[in-house]
Amino acid sequence: MGWNDRTTPRVARVLGALLLVAAAGAFSAGAAPAPAPPEAGLVPLDRVVPAPASVTPGGVPYRVTRATAVRVDGSAEVRGIGAYLAGVLRPSTGYPLPVTDRGSGGIRLHLDEGGGYGAEGYRLRSGPSGVVITASAPAGLFHGVQTLRQLLPAAVEKKTVQRGSWQIAGGTVEDHPRYAYRGAMLDVSRHFFTVAQVERYIDQLALYKINELHLHLSDDQGWRIAIDSWPRLAGYGGGTEVGGGQGGSYTRADYRRIVSHAASRYVEVVPEIDMPGHTNAALASYARLNCDGVAPPRYTGTEVGFSSLCVSKDVTYTFVDDVVRELAALTPGRYLHIGGDEAHSTSHADYVTFMDRVQPIVARYGKKVIGWHQLTGARPAEGALAQYWGLDGTGAAEKEQVARAARNGTGLILSPADRVYLDMKYTKDTGLGLSWAGLVEVRRSYDWDPGAYLPGAPASAVKGVEAPLWSETLKTSADIEYMAFPRLPGVAELGWSPAATHDWSTYRVRLAAQGPRWDALGIRYYRSPQVPWPTG
Repeated sequence: MGWNDRTTPRVARVLGALLLVAAAGAFSAGAAPAPAPPEAGLVPLDRVVPAPASVTPGGVPYRVTRATAVRVDGSAEVRGIGAYLAGVLRPSTGYPLPVTDRGSGGIRLHLDEGGGYGAEGYRLRSGPSGVVITASAPAGLFHGVQTLRQLLPAAVEKKTVQRGSWQIAGGTVEDHPRYAYRGAMLDVSRHFFTVAQVERYIDQLALYKINELHLHLSDDQGWRIAIDSWPRLAGYGGGTEVGGGQGGSYTRADYRRIVSHAASRYVEVVPEIDMPGHTNAALASYARLNCDGVAPPRYTGTEVGFSSLCVSKDVTYTFVDDVVRELAALTPGRYLHIGGDEAHSTSHADYVTFMDRVQPIVARYGKKVIGWHQLTGARPAEGALAQYWGLDGTGAAEKEQVARAARNGTGLILSPADRVYLDMKYTKDTGLGLSWAGLVEVRRSYDWDPGAYLPGAPASAVKGVEAPLWSETLKTSADIEYMAFPRLPGVAELGWSPAATHDWSTYRVRLAAQGPRWDALGIRYYRSPQVPWPTG
């Protein structure tokens, strides 16, 4: 999308507190003992982002030691999750943490298909003999592992051995998501990002239980995926980016690697080919896609709305069919995003004609359509999702168009630009990003309710939320991270946590506790003055 449109109570418990106080001579006859402070390094069960559905603290913590093993059920998938967890914990603890299907105690990952936890829910129980994460599906176990990570001291994320007491507070967490679709979008078209950079972002998304990565693979400034039947798309159309850099593109093997890495983190890749607008890279690559048969020059600026596929030409639909067929074959996920925003150079009649012809092509290759919310001005296909990117102040008529489609069965993904567009500046002094949708500080990004956001849209039509990150001003992983953090975890919480847990005053404290974890992970982030970050 173009740049110029677009609880629980905490209970701290300390073992043997009274004995310790007595030994220090801390109380006198007739005086009540002072409450014991939390044990150093012990993270309360409710100090997690996203907020869990239910937390019951209490009991003795579990301590990870050199004798701890990661115990798994027999399936290869559960063993893989166990190996992932051990891989996170070994460098910082220095412990061997063998992954085994034998013995008891330690950290156990248990799959109970009849347990009623749903596709992504889990239960985590911690006590003196160990931690047990139970789920009905592997994704739930993986999400439980992310909670376990956050219940350990932040230093556990470091890549060298750290001194510390690796304790997990006693009690039970029972958890499941509010929405099935919890997404983040990365624009690799305005500036190209390597496979390794995308994988790094996927790892960061997974920590906060985000399960959809929307990859914006084509735009005016660059085409980023190899299509064998149209080789100049990547070979020529991928050869530049905003500002005139060399750009780049993914080979089929590159894309498969991204998809595979995402799947290992229980993230589904949603590829986007934006059309009929935002297509200058394709038009520059093949003259016959233009109505006048003349290829325009490649584009390295940031304006939008000037390009369009030629709706009246049959070759346009051959092109779309080929691209969708090849991309669908590479993508195991359910969705294919067809863009549809800012088609200012396409007449309304042509836009409707184009969408009527393209949506069945997506269905033919086994995918469900997602489009930006302008799709609701045409005829959304059955089962299509519309991604709303308007503002709080978007006109009533446009909001009603989207709400009407929702009432008629079109599902919604909410990405209001003045709330969750991660490329919006935090303040006027933010060095990166844009401000066409306004300045978006951390509280503004967090403090809204997806279920009640769009007037006239049934709450049941909202399938989830997504945080887009457009890359006109972003060139490095550090740039991505600075704009995503600390806002991204808040969007993840909007998608995962029950509405009843939503509270800025408690969230900002939980968010602040993430800062040392990001430091340990080497994530560059904006230290918002709205958040009480730890000092020292």
